Amino acid sequence: MKLEGIRVLDLSNFLPGPHLTMMMADHGAEVIRIEPPGGEPNREIGMKYPDGTSVYFSGTHRNKKSVVLDFKKPGGVDAFLRLAREADVVLESFRPGVVDRLGIGYKAVAAVNPRVVYCSIAAYGQTGPFVQRVAHDMSVEAECGLVDLNRGNDGAPVIPCVPAADMAASLMALSGILMALLRRTSTGQGDYIDIGMHDSLTAWMANIVSPVFIEDRELVRNQERTFGGYAFYNIYRCADGKYLTMGGSEIKFATNVLTALGRPDLVDICKQPPGPVHEPVRAFLAETFATRPLAHWEAFLSKIDCCWAPVKGVREGLMSEQVKAREMKLTFPDGTTHLGIPIKFANEPGKVAPKAPKLGEHTVEALAAAGMGADEIATLRAAGAIR
Repeated sequence: MKLEGIRVLDLSNFLPGPHLTMMMADHGAEVIRIEPPGGEPNREIGMKYPDGTSVYFSGTHRNKKSVVLDFKKPGGVDAFLRLAREADVVLESFRPGVVDRLGIGYKAVAAVNPRVVYCSIAAYGQTGPFVQRVAHDMSVEAECGLVDLNRGNDGAPVIPCVPAADMAASLMALSGILMALLRRTSTGQGDYIDIGMHDSLTAWMANIVSPVFIEDRELVRNQERTFGGYAFYNIYRCADGKYLTMGGSEIKFATNVLTALGRPDLVDICKQPPGPVHEPVRAFLAETFATRPLAHWEAFLSKIDCCWAPVKGVREGLMSEQVKAREMKLTFPDGTTHLGIPIKFANEPGKVAPKAPKLGEHTVEALAAAGMGADEIATLRAAGAIR
């Protein structure tokens, strides 16, 4: 697989870091999860499989090894640095400054391994006035301005259903790590990567910032192109209470649908910029789709070249033939079900091994592989530095 021979030490928690190192593990990297004595928080979050492993933990820690180190006990930091000598990547997501205080920051690791690619993920990165502000996904989405755009029918902001800041940081960090590893092949030198969730999500807003950059104004919810301001980028209710989406703003798609519905006279409106001018088309589509159940419109729209989709629940979405064909939901002999691998190589494809490690399962194995003798390991155990 693509990342065979790459060794990763993962100190991160929750979603952004564990998700990216899981993707690396899926493609052959050896990922050693460094857990505190109490374990990664994901182990206890949400529903669990029959063996007691949480779905959340399994979905972020499959294919990994677990090593338990207590950095506050004698020998804990030295044991980590011993492992770091042979690591290609170190990833952490503590609050800024914590790893340096513990003695496991980039400078300490680079001193024993100058080829290391060391990545830090924090809510607001390692610099700036918010550097010490504690935050998870929703706080970052709110700070970026996205929660303000995510409002219910009552006009009040609602909780985002997808952890966009977490996942944006995960993918930005993965990209940065792979860039640094690629560059290292020619320079022989590692690097330090500073990833902010806030930076990552801000960078994802390229398609919505025009009103700010050009007119220096806030976005007007439901009037911008991708928030309902364009009639063919909107959500419509059907007669049975189900919903469908029109999701393509290209004029050719609007022409195809309006012609099929007997209203080609509305096409010229769809050529206008988004906003109130589109109200006649929105009203027509809303009235029309409300006359028949979703099944009728699925059959109708499937014959037209246009962007549309029914609004499904998560369970229904995961049951689709497309998910099955793309192997994005996998069921294993042990009865557990897992999300598949989205990066699909023609050669050396990734592999999902469903088993997540038990807490500290690989501690002795990893330390021995790093050159520690039985006496040293016993000393660490006696000091409470390992489990």
